[in-house]
Amino acid sequence: MSKTEDFLTKEEEQEIVQAIIASENNTSGEIRVHIEEHSEKPPLERAQEVFFELKMDETHDRNGVLFYVCVADKKFAIIGDKGINDIVAADFWNTTKEVVIANFKEKQFKKGLVEGILKAGEQLKSYFPYQSNDEDELSNEISRG
Repeated sequence: MSKTEDFLTKEEEQEIVQAIIASENNTSGEIRVHIEEHSEKPPLERAQEVFFELKMDETHDRNGVLFYVCVADKKFAIIGDKGINDIVAADFWNTTKEVVIANFKEKQFKKGLVEGILKAGEQLKSYFPYQSNDEDELSNEISRG
């Protein structure tokens, strides 16, 4: 079994998906989680590649958010699309990243992702509030590389 399969149980994955759904009920932002075992690239660089591979740059408001986890290398990144980055402060993701990393250090991977996703949704709400005509543009399922 690979490290990515051991990283989260199926039940934990479903709790993360439910956190994504709950967050997206407050914002038009689109949140995804991507988990892979290893990458030679720095986490932010690889996260940007994955962001485009998942077509997260094609949302209407360019307000996608990716939580990227590289399990074997113990790397994590969170990135947002142009629509978010154009209007928020440069340190916008720092508090969310700190929540995730603090939990990861305690080997509380599911808790870290859930808390980070909920925090991201709460932060995005003021910039990208949920609209009655909002549609779920991206899958809420965890992707793997």
